[in-house]
Amino acid sequence: MWKKVLWSDETKIELFGNNAKRYVWCKSNTAHHPEHTIPTVKHGGGSIMVWACFSSAGTGKMVKVDGKMDGAKYRTILEENLMESAKDLRLGWRFVFQQDNDPKHKANSTMEWFKNKHIQVLEWPSQSPDLNPIENLWKELKTAVHKCSPSNLTELERFCKEEWEKMSVSRCAKLIETYPKRLTAVIAAKGGATKY
Repeated sequence: MWKKVLWSDETKIELFGNNAKRYVWCKSNTAHHPEHTIPTVKHGGGSIMVWACFSSAGTGKMVKVDGKMDGAKYRTILEENLMESAKDLRLGWRFVFQQDNDPKHKANSTMEWFKNKHIQVLEWPSQSPDLNPIENLWKELKTAVHKCSPSNLTELERFCKEEWEKMSVSRCAKLIETYPKRLTAVIAAKGGATKY
């Protein structure tokens, strides 16, 4: 069943300042020396918002979101990218689409759009930080993009799309293959944090 799901989400990617923690080995009392710190840029130097999707067969489309995302913009993204991604990933007509419960995702006009397109939407719990496997891909994407050292927002967008397309099918398949374990872990933790 999970192989027929097209997972989706949006994320913000900063030009400078991957928010991941970094660790270095250093001598005592040298932690704040310049060679052991990472310079920062006020407000991260800018950022972009992207929407993307994937399945066990690989990554689907990635789209930069221009301006503030609202229901109309979200439906446009779906209209232009959802079915094409499902087709490219050979999910067939009976795939299930996953989205979280963001108000623009659950708006009546958006749900009506799904109904008119005959797209089944996966029922999703309201608080689910450990359930969407795309979160794992976002982390890997951000790490890969920052290794490319983009110097402006245009490069940032290009590197995001290039690195997204490079995500291996085997990595995507593994995330979905282990999905039942993820669900079991969340149930065991009574909805709390898990290793996923």
